[in-house]
Amino acid sequence: MAKYLFPFLTAFLLTVLLMFVFMPLAKLIGWKERKSARHIHKKDIYRIGGVAMILVFNLVILLNKDLVLTPELWGMMVGTIVLMVVGVRDDIKEIYWKIQFFFQVVVSVLVFVLGVRIYYVTNPLSGGVINMEYGIGVLFSAALVVVWIVTVINATNWLDGIDGLSSGIAVITAITIAVLSLRKEVSQPAVAIIAAIFSGTVLGFLVFNFNPARAMAGTSGAMFLGFAIAVLAVFSGTKIATAILVMAIPIIDFFWVIGQRIRSGQPIFRPDRNHLHYRLLELGWPQKKIALVYYLITSAIAVIALNTRVIGKSLTLAIAFLVMFVASWAINKRISTIRINENNS
Repeated sequence: MAKYLFPFLTAFLLTVLLMFVFMPLAKLIGWKERKSARHIHKKDIYRIGGVAMILVFNLVILLNKDLVLTPELWGMMVGTIVLMVVGVRDDIKEIYWKIQFFFQVVVSVLVFVLGVRIYYVTNPLSGGVINMEYGIGVLFSAALVVVWIVTVINATNWLDGIDGLSSGIAVITAITIAVLSLRKEVSQPAVAIIAAIFSGTVLGFLVFNFNPARAMAGTSGAMFLGFAIAVLAVFSGTKIATAILVMAIPIIDFFWVIGQRIRSGQPIFRPDRNHLHYRLLELGWPQKKIALVYYLITSAIAVIALNTRVIGKSLTLAIAFLVMFVASWAINKRISTIRINENNS
């Protein structure tokens, strides 16, 4: 247990220490939050969290003697650095979404080329295995890896709208992956160590990011959270079904918002406040309550995900989608009623 707990604590403490160093530096150079349609902070919040997390994450991996630096792991580490550079550029001065999307695809292809692959998927209906290790299956594997990583990056990025939300969900997901990796049927202690390092790193940042936040992850941090979760899910015996289930709220919200934007004729990557957490804010929910409710639901789903097989996961995901749909409809109706009453008053 020490070989998992020690890197977790090391990453946690180093992140806290680095945040204490970086925050005055960010204040000195004026690295503040950019004002946009997505951001709600009324005071200066510094977007330094991503840089601190990525540096600590890679440093602790490099120093860990229980990890072998395989091509797959190198790909993951290089990918985080690429996203850090792109994200920092966006944190300083907003860059066009197509540029961000391009580099998200680049790092996804990079890790696939270096061995982060989906070799098989389980049929959710029959429970049988569909092999994608050879021939045309490799192309399907590449497409799945790229779509999966890009989706989780953006779902996590869009979740980063209120204090502590994306980072807290990332910690719960990483711990779930770590527990899954230690199961006898998976038996991937190296993945558990990486997940422990990641969760310790993000938890250290959460100390500064939970409401009232003193720092933000920024674009670099939000993309890092999604990228690391997505890659870890492929690492851990290609248990993507578990990660999808644990990340159900942000992933369903991601596709819900895209659908709303398409329906209204808006660009799908145009920032707005149609996300569930923004609508809860409009109903008067405080940020802490929203974050804690998300944590509670995600933790409950994580327990279910660790104790059900594929068909059970599929059923749970379908139920989660239905609940989210009904909740979104009810919230939108309530918000419309409030707006009508305000206009009539």
